[in-house]
Amino acid sequence: MKKSILVSLMLVLISSIVLTACGGANNKENAGSESAAGTNTEGNAAEAAGPVDIGFFAPQGKAPLEDNEYTKLVEEKFNVKIKWDVAPTDALVDRRQLLLASGDYPEVFLEGKFTTGDLMTYGKQGVLIPLNDLIDKYAPNLKAMMEKKPYMKEAMTAPDGNIYGIPRLNECYHCTHSQKYWMNKEWLDKLGLAVPTTTDELYNVLKAFKTKDPNGNGKADEIPLTGAPDKYVWNGNIDAFLMNSFIYNDNGKYLTVTDGKVDFAANKPEWKEGLAFMHKLYSEGLIDKAAFTQNDQAVGQLGQREGDEIVGSITTALVSYLVKAYEDKDERQKHWVIIPPLKGPNGVQLAGMSQGISEFPMAITNKASEAQQIAAIKIADFAYSEEGALLSEYGVKENVGWKKAESGELNITGQPAKFSFSNLPPADENVVPNNSWTLLGPKDLSKEFRDLFATAQDPLTGAGYEKRLADATAAYAPFAPKEIYPSGAYVKAEDTDTIAQLATSIKDYVTSNMAQFIIGDKDIEKDWDAYVKGFDGLNLPQYIQIYEAAIKK
Repeated sequence: MKKSILVSLMLVLISSIVLTACGGANNKENAGSESAAGTNTEGNAAEAAGPVDIGFFAPQGKAPLEDNEYTKLVEEKFNVKIKWDVAPTDALVDRRQLLLASGDYPEVFLEGKFTTGDLMTYGKQGVLIPLNDLIDKYAPNLKAMMEKKPYMKEAMTAPDGNIYGIPRLNECYHCTHSQKYWMNKEWLDKLGLAVPTTTDELYNVLKAFKTKDPNGNGKADEIPLTGAPDKYVWNGNIDAFLMNSFIYNDNGKYLTVTDGKVDFAANKPEWKEGLAFMHKLYSEGLIDKAAFTQNDQAVGQLGQREGDEIVGSITTALVSYLVKAYEDKDERQKHWVIIPPLKGPNGVQLAGMSQGISEFPMAITNKASEAQQIAAIKIADFAYSEEGALLSEYGVKENVGWKKAESGELNITGQPAKFSFSNLPPADENVVPNNSWTLLGPKDLSKEFRDLFATAQDPLTGAGYEKRLADATAAYAPFAPKEIYPSGAYVKAEDTDTIAQLATSIKDYVTSNMAQFIIGDKDIEKDWDAYVKGFDGLNLPQYIQIYEAAIKK
């Protein structure tokens, strides 16, 4: 009996211990759940209250970005606090590379100047994250623009189907056809000459400019045709415009595309013809000897010198390199007209063409948390809205950097404008502007956005300079080639180093030989075959193959 009672007591005691233990365990689990829930609640509350700290990489401007008015607007609107990592503009890419190599890079590159090769390389490494899902969920404006501009969507989409970078869509009025040619119409009128339409007519005009004293000062001081290396003056190199009367010249890669097949222009017989024509002009003193070496300041001095005008024509995207086209007080700017593409001896008449995407400023790295990723993509998407693009580019304050257009104000095409820059208060010269992210980060600068703004309708006024550029581009549009090599094509990641080396060596070879052929240091007949043979040592077939593979996704 005692034994039975003892056993019963022991069983009760054991049960009590087990229940206590189980209860304790359950309590601990429940406490843990409550603690986790409490932490999540606090985290959610913190996220709701913000701000989300996020690192942005960008070039250093004249004023601190943390004090920028658009920065403050973005921080408030998207509940973020941006920590800026800035680098000098001329050292931006080098600084970016150092950050990536060290592993100590920010969550977001707002302005990283990534090429498609860069995106593929760092995307493959996992340093840059795919943005497809983020764009689908949080970027309706960007997504709509990608559908509206198929070439943009194509440029953004890597061969693996991922999107690693966001571009700045820039369809400026002088960009699409920037390989232009401008001529002094006052000289044409004085000599009774028409605007040339063929290369033969151009030769006759330039000859007249040189020999018939169009500036009327009795001196042989006229320069019929001037230019400058492209690195100083945008498309200022002599061949940028003229070669397109013989064979298509993209002024960079020297690629042509026919039915999707990529070929090379600078070793073709038509290229030889173009060089021979330019040599003829040079040998007769019709091309400025300084055109192969002078910089933009030297060009400006030619056009703005005191006394008589001495320049008859210039190859460049912007005539404002030569004359002060933004200023009405410079009467000389009214003398200059655009010369549409010229028809060559074999009927070739083409306009150099480029697309609105060449590099990608923004990318998000694997350092970014989900909250940072969402904030970053929303900031980018805002700049692809009309409001965001307006405030980002021209400033957050109405009637300071922009204003609503008044009744009667017209845009580039003569339609009613929505916004205007007219009659704004003058800027304080003692204050560095810091109210926008001008040309910083991704944004919508499409033709449609630009067409929202009013402009003076007289293209020969300073205020109408944008219209002059738009009208000039429109004159080139009918001569655009059917196919061009897309600027946003993705070279395969494994080919990026190779193509970088090949592209540099091939371009240097083309440009150096071009100058020698035009000047006459090399004879176009005697030395042409050796020039063509020289491409064998530069792996030209591989160069073409890599670029062709890049457009066959």
